[in-house]
Amino acid sequence: MSISIINGRLIDPAHGIDDQLDLHIDGEFVVAVGDAPAEFAAAEVIDARGCVVSPGLVDLAASLREPGYEHKATLASEAAAAARGGITTVLCTPDTNPVIDNSAVVELIHRMARKLGQTRILTTGALTRGLMGEQLSEMAALKQAGCVAVSNARAPLASTLVERRALEYAATFGLTVFLRPEDRHLRAAGCAHEGAIATRLGLPAIPSAAESVAVARDLALAEHTQAKVHFRALSTLSAARMIHEAQAAGLAVTADVAAHQLHLTEMDVDDFNAECHVSPPLRTLTDRDALRRAVADGTIAAICSDHQPHEPDAKQRPFPETEPGISCLETLLGLTLRLVEEKVLDLPTALARVTSGPADILGLPYGRLRVGSPADVCIFDPQRHWTLDVSKMRSEGHNTPFDGWDFPGRITHTLFNGRVVYRAADD
Repeated sequence: MSISIINGRLIDPAHGIDDQLDLHIDGEFVVAVGDAPAEFAAAEVIDARGCVVSPGLVDLAASLREPGYEHKATLASEAAAAARGGITTVLCTPDTNPVIDNSAVVELIHRMARKLGQTRILTTGALTRGLMGEQLSEMAALKQAGCVAVSNARAPLASTLVERRALEYAATFGLTVFLRPEDRHLRAAGCAHEGAIATRLGLPAIPSAAESVAVARDLALAEHTQAKVHFRALSTLSAARMIHEAQAAGLAVTADVAAHQLHLTEMDVDDFNAECHVSPPLRTLTDRDALRRAVADGTIAAICSDHQPHEPDAKQRPFPETEPGISCLETLLGLTLRLVEEKVLDLPTALARVTSGPADILGLPYGRLRVGSPADVCIFDPQRHWTLDVSKMRSEGHNTPFDGWDFPGRITHTLFNGRVVYRAADD
């Protein structure tokens, strides 16, 4: 199908474009930016007057639950949520059941995603078999099956030696290793940041050192092995500072942050709000502001959803017994645009952190709009605000502390591979 998107403000951070330009799509690809090609006839014209036309969002970390945890969510429900959130490429975590540690599971997920056709679902392979942290997975087979990175998700590795061997093995195949920096001994059974709030509430606490100690170890191993290491879901000032210094010294490491860490703090856990039980935990206002600065200066090149949908019962027990995580696909863009409203980022930089930034971390050709690029597009009205109503979320997981929040940037259309997969008028 041929589509022309006209009269919009086209922002493509990857190519420094921010101008009123039309976009023309034929089939699955962009065929022109600006004037339409000779003899091009659009079967559909989308008038984006007053709207921003940006690349579809790229999300580096989302737990899509299926296979194995369909009581929490399914690929169908979460693909629909991604489309509604303007996300056209999602990298799913390997903590499914069975774990993504063999080519059969990879192919199952890819086949289901192709059938759904609402968003591009890519897979992260398991770093160790069964995510048990001991025996290395068959990374060569995982890469051949289509995995674009490897990770041990939230599960700890058995030892520093296992981590070293895993990094060396991944480097052999040019695979990026996603690491969640957290010292399991310092974390222990903690569920909230070690600070005044956890002390007052009597909650088992996790010190900032649990992250900074792990980052220091991981940076040393990254330098030693020369592996491509990406740090997932940073939460502390000290971790951001160490990664900034490592990058300045020439070490090729990257990092991301979950969108909620840029807005919430330990104060939001007050009154035992289980919707704010996340891993890593919400930290101090100082940490939050340091993460914002790291996103602004590019130390943190990607903002991700860190999507963790849960069934209602998972959040209805005493705080330490609830399951951590936020359902965040549908609020990723809104939370990012709030940073623009608060003058933390300008609009092109904000969009870069959810489009080309995450794509470039993995060397993927997405998150950009140029001739020949996949026609993945997000159109939103930056002047139109909307309020999150959890009862209307498309994700099966309604676990979010953002219910009732006001967000800028109402998404009007999402296009994936040249097809309209979400239209606000039909919502």
